[in-house]
Amino acid sequence: MKNSDSVWDFVEAKREAFFALSDRVWDAPETNYEEFGACEEHTRLLTEEGFRVERNVAGLPTAVMGEAGEGGPVIAILGEFDALPGLSQEAGVAEERPLVSGGNGHGCGHNLLGSGSMMAAAAVKDFLAANGLKGRVRYYGCPAEEGGSSKGFMVRAGVFDDVDVAISWHPAAFSGVNNPISLACNELNFHFSGRASHASATPHLGCSALDAVELMNVGANYMREHMPSSARIHYAITDAGGAAPNVVQARATVRYLIRARTLTELLSLVARVKKIAEGAALMTETTVRSEVVSGDANLVGNTPLEECMFANLQRLGPPAFDAADNEAALKFQQTFSPEDIAASYRASASSRRRGRRCAISSIRSAAAMARSSARPMLVRSAGSSRPFRCVALPMRSARQAIPGNWSPKASCRPHTRAWNMRPRSWRARRLT
Repeated sequence: MKNSDSVWDFVEAKREAFFALSDRVWDAPETNYEEFGACEEHTRLLTEEGFRVERNVAGLPTAVMGEAGEGGPVIAILGEFDALPGLSQEAGVAEERPLVSGGNGHGCGHNLLGSGSMMAAAAVKDFLAANGLKGRVRYYGCPAEEGGSSKGFMVRAGVFDDVDVAISWHPAAFSGVNNPISLACNELNFHFSGRASHASATPHLGCSALDAVELMNVGANYMREHMPSSARIHYAITDAGGAAPNVVQARATVRYLIRARTLTELLSLVARVKKIAEGAALMTETTVRSEVVSGDANLVGNTPLEECMFANLQRLGPPAFDAADNEAALKFQQTFSPEDIAASYRASASSRRRGRRCAISSIRSAAAMARSSARPMLVRSAGSSRPFRCVALPMRSARQAIPGNWSPKASCRPHTRAWNMRPRSWRARRLT
């Protein structure tokens, strides 16, 4: 524990620069694979902090990596900076007030996530240098967490192959070390092709691709009773074939997002959904073609690192909030229903490891978001000259989740959860 306070001094010394970075990314929200401004802001600060900077990591134009130190173990701290579409919002107000109608916004707090992670990496860098310690710390700026599976592409390119520890975090309503539970997922487009005709004069000559989409959705809904209770299926019709109701639609596309507890379970479920699509095409005398948009393996936990984080979070405690924080948070809380608030508590209470509840303390995340005050959780292994090896996504599984013949697309929209540790605290301290 002896290193905690000294590293925290390095964190505090950098707070203004990294708070400002978070604010700049908030002010210019960009969606997946389009985060050119955010990537440039992160690259500039990495350079100013003295990191050795690599751009276009894994061939992704909005991915960046900064490394500092020499020899020893490689500690990777992962950040993100992508926004979500349609969530433009003025900061610090507890009502819907978009800055740009229909514009992008940081509804998931990735402006904090990237800034806080880089702040952690910079503090570790300075600590290693000040104490003459061997070791390399890397900050990976990962694009397209919101619907692009960039970490999977980075794994496939081998950019984490020499990493000993991979750590990340995420803003949330509670501080704690959550169970590493995030479902494996696959997103696919199903393109149906039929034959157009006049829906009144010659309907018998038409083969409706839209009918096929509707039948597929009905079939998938009937399948819900017969799939594992932890699995999830979502869909959205992205192309209904046109706006004219008097035309038999010759084309239609539906996008499916399929989730399951394990990769093996996911692949089985995807195969069943594909059979439903084929059945819908058979019933309507249309053809169907499926296209993988993105995919991610389920998280794989690392118990020693989780327990190390948990013990140190217990010692350090949750963030402290003053009266102004609580007053601001109350305004946000009043916009939620009792069911919304209760759901957050239930989710936190289910975070257990071997029957022991994680250290979870209620925090006012809305106030944290409004203040844009991200602070990182850092971990260094103790009792060994080399940290636990804990890149969370097994290389084989990651490559299996992402076929070798497809690449990132700006249209992707699932939620990537690619890494082992997501300590849910926007303010924590150096852990040893």
